[in-house]
Amino acid sequence: MTQSINVAGIYVRDQDEALAFYVGKLGFLVHTDVQNGNYRWLTVQHPDQPSFQLGLFKPGPPVHDAATAQTLNEMVAKGAMPPLVLTVDNCRAAYDRLLARGVEFTQPPMDRYGKVDAGFRDPSGNGWKMIEASAKREAQ
Repeated sequence: MTQSINVAGIYVRDQDEALAFYVGKLGFLVHTDVQNGNYRWLTVQHPDQPSFQLGLFKPGPPVHDAATAQTLNEMVAKGAMPPLVLTVDNCRAAYDRLLARGVEFTQPPMDRYGKVDAGFRDPSGNGWKMIEASAKREAQ
């Protein structure tokens, strides 16, 4: 049996704001944007990874009651959710490009653990680590 994960979701406080960030600033593409009553299924995908979608989901009915939705929104805003990781070829160049697009970084590029990484947050507070991919080893 073949299995794969094709959608992973994050919670956002405002789907339109999140869509503008992920598409307009990070360069993701809209995959699905459908409304079903009060529920909106919104997914984006990185142009270099078309088989995977990132869901931008707003806590609330019909999935969550009001109290749970409020708690989730507060946790995201405080940065309490696990960070997401974006792998890039050149962290410093990606930092400059995204900074010019208005992405607010929490950590500039730093050399750590043999790699270069930087940190930023989306408008809802979700943390991201941007990590430079290791150079591929030549075949021996």
